Amino acid sequence: MEAALLGGFIKVILPRLFSLIDDKYKLHRGVKSDVRFLVKELRMIVGAIDDDELSATSSAAARLSIQDLRELAHGIEDCIDGLMYRATWEHQASFLRRSVRLRPPRALKTGAQLAREMQRLRRMAKEAHERKRRYAADFPAGGQPSSATQLVDESPSSPSDPRILDADLVGVEGPLAELLEQLAEGRPSQLKVIAVVGFCGLGKTALAAEVYNRETRSERFERHAWVYAALKSPREVLADLLRKLSSDAPSCQGKSVLETSDVGQLCTELKQHLVMRRYFIVIDDIRTEDQWKTIKSALPADKDISSRILVTTTIQSVANACSSSNGYVHKMSRLDKMCSKQLFTKKACPDKYSCYKQPDPAEVLKKCDGQPLALVTIGEFLQAKGWPTGPSCEDICTQIGYHLENDKSFEKMRRVLIHNYTTLPSHALKACLLYFGMFPSNRPIRKKSLLRRWLAEGFVEPQPSPSSPDPIAAFNSLMDRNIIEPINLSNNDNVKTCQTYGMMREFILHMSISQNFVTLFCNDKIEPKYVRRLSLHESSATVVDSFSTVDLSLVRSLAIFGKASQTVLDLSKYHLLRVLDLEKCEELKDDHVKDICNLLLLKYLSLGGGVTTIPRDIVKLKHLVSLDVRRTKLTDIVKPKSEVHEFLSKGKSNLETLAGFVTDGSGGFLHLMGYMNKLSKVKILCELPAGCADRTDLKEAIQQFIEDEKQANIGSRSLSLHFGKCCEELLNSLKGPCYLSSLKLHGDLAAPPQFVVSLRGLRELCLWSTRLTAGVLEALSNLSYLQYLKLVADDLDKFVVRDQAFCRLLRLSLELQCPTFPTIEEGALPFLVTLQLLCKDLHGLSDLKIEHLKHLKEVTLDPRVTPTTRGTWEKAAREHPNRPKVLLLKSVDAAQSELADYTIASEPAESAIQETSIPALLNQGLVASSSVMREQSTSVLSNMGLSEVSSALT
Repeated sequence: MEAALLGGFIKVILPRLFSLIDDKYKLHRGVKSDVRFLVKELRMIVGAIDDDELSATSSAAARLSIQDLRELAHGIEDCIDGLMYRATWEHQASFLRRSVRLRPPRALKTGAQLAREMQRLRRMAKEAHERKRRYAADFPAGGQPSSATQLVDESPSSPSDPRILDADLVGVEGPLAELLEQLAEGRPSQLKVIAVVGFCGLGKTALAAEVYNRETRSERFERHAWVYAALKSPREVLADLLRKLSSDAPSCQGKSVLETSDVGQLCTELKQHLVMRRYFIVIDDIRTEDQWKTIKSALPADKDISSRILVTTTIQSVANACSSSNGYVHKMSRLDKMCSKQLFTKKACPDKYSCYKQPDPAEVLKKCDGQPLALVTIGEFLQAKGWPTGPSCEDICTQIGYHLENDKSFEKMRRVLIHNYTTLPSHALKACLLYFGMFPSNRPIRKKSLLRRWLAEGFVEPQPSPSSPDPIAAFNSLMDRNIIEPINLSNNDNVKTCQTYGMMREFILHMSISQNFVTLFCNDKIEPKYVRRLSLHESSATVVDSFSTVDLSLVRSLAIFGKASQTVLDLSKYHLLRVLDLEKCEELKDDHVKDICNLLLLKYLSLGGGVTTIPRDIVKLKHLVSLDVRRTKLTDIVKPKSEVHEFLSKGKSNLETLAGFVTDGSGGFLHLMGYMNKLSKVKILCELPAGCADRTDLKEAIQQFIEDEKQANIGSRSLSLHFGKCCEELLNSLKGPCYLSSLKLHGDLAAPPQFVVSLRGLRELCLWSTRLTAGVLEALSNLSYLQYLKLVADDLDKFVVRDQAFCRLLRLSLELQCPTFPTIEEGALPFLVTLQLLCKDLHGLSDLKIEHLKHLKEVTLDPRVTPTTRGTWEKAAREHPNRPKVLLLKSVDAAQSELADYTIASEPAESAIQETSIPALLNQGLVASSSVMREQSTSVLSNMGLSEVSSALT
């Protein structure tokens, strides 16, 4: 695992090292020679690490060699960033030296110092190579395997046999009944595949074993087989299947023939063995879609037989592939608090103490987070230590990382967690996962901020490459493996916030700290190590003495959650920062950010607290790509209008998102929107004063933004308007042809604005109004491209959704105060997949006939509906051919989320700027005096070349 992380780190710094050979850095010929030597050395190191990962063993000498190489790689990165820092400063100084006497920052090293450093690194590389060569004979690579390697080889669970699985099934009555019903139901003429998916340790295998054992005692199926697919080739899985099915099949080939048969021969034999027989097969822990495709090709056509296959997997895409045709996916859930306590007590408390007043297990339940394997592991460990009269739950939980690594009782848990980490398909994904260790465990993580930080760190690239994914692909891969889970979802089910949970969180913390990937300060404890990423949690970071021996000059990422000492907030100590997150830093003041402008390599900056001013020299940060000021008090940025117009008129603005823009309908920033040619997302809150008649500027700004250029591939274009009654005339004055992919209107709508029904390409529409009339709904039903529709109203007119209406709609959300839901005719909403009915007073089915919705997979209800209503919907779902899931809404109110994008004094709106560099174009600073950023702020930010701003603007 250490080697994998180091290999990923080297792959990140290699391109930066190679770029130093470019003439723009003006390196001496000898230094360039050193750079080329180190490039070659690092490539060989990565190759050796990749080869080592394929080996089954790892010697002690090899592990010590990894430590040498990590020190070398860190030294090379420090030297690279030192050279880049110097080059950046010299480039800026060349423009300003004539008019300003510049004082070099303390972080700046001379050319001679950097040359000596390159020579030292070259010697280190040679010495590491020689040391490894000298001791390789004494510590052969084929010697004793390391504990980590042993754990990986064994896989997270041994080949399973459902007859001997000793599982404590708690809280599975519902899922068990659901799976048994799925086995019994379905189209009689087809094979049905049921996939059980979820993170390791949630009880997938135990649940499947219970289903399998019940079916083997019945006479419903002629043939039964259980095979374990993890770490096996498709050929091996097919051979195992034939062995399991051969006990009552004389025609099945012998063992020696099975071992020598290829995949084609095994497929033929298996088809002959299963043809015209009703079978039930469980494939435990299948891991790739290719594995499933080969297995599926070996199954005979199911002609009126109704055979069943049940697969378990940790990967969502594999589960979807297995069940894509006439199938069903059951996603495992974590245990609730009551079931968690029941399972833990069963394992932790011996029978003789059943009447003993037990200590509060709240800390253990919090750590385990509803994961059955974790509850069983810690429960058995505590019982062995004498619980409930022995160590307390709190004592064990404070040392959970140590026990996870060293205690034999945690071996199975350790195997599961290590396997999930080591089987990630790239070094980049491993680094992305460990980066979760930077965040407190009790705080949801914003997806957008996380992805921008991955980019700033260099773990991922804006565009995918063979060696590195893009940030969205990396995030989706971790989601697909169920390693991270969503907390809050947007209207279209896009993840807004997420987190890791339970023992996976503990494993990430332990791995990131032990590998010196993250240095975590929490509860007055800090590891006295070489710090590269520093995260400070809670108010204990105010202790000054804790940092007296810590070198902060080489920190690359700094995140502060809570209060921090002045020593930590002295930004002059940080020379090579790439990520600075002070959004949740309490008591942050203007004085603390005065030295930001010397952080020349900074790529991600997030500010909060009482910051009202950003230094004028922020333009020096030419590498900055993300600026987040949603929690600051920036306002009233002074910039001569003529300069802004001159800049924007040249078409240099890269601004793509303008969110939280509050306007009175005239003047100022609205004039400048027309120059922002790359705008693709606009959110405006219209606050027009009473009696205001002149809305020309607002109308023209919106009209120009929604204008249809008749291009084939305009791409995404989103508009969000929050308005009152006085804006109705303005909306009706907008003319077509128009193009928008997403539109959100919040206000009183007596009738749909004409431009809405003439929009080309509209895929997403959200309407908030006191009352939505039948005329509005009738007009919307003809929007042929619409895929998502959300309606929020106190009252909805009686309306019939006719045959073939909303012909492409996939998701429909109705959020109502009064349960006046529309009537859905047969043939309407022919491809609807998700239906949200958010009304606390919903009574029963409210005359909604979901049997007409042939593709329905999910129904979401308001969590406040009565148990009777929920039961009625669950019954209707069971009777539906697709058996859609019935869920209760967990995410925050979408209407409130929409309003949160605008300025609120206690919770400032989002501001995030990304995806391009800041040229040194400004000579005027950013000055603020109140709690709302004004129009000119975004003008200046545009002037800096940033591509996204969603700050609170008025």
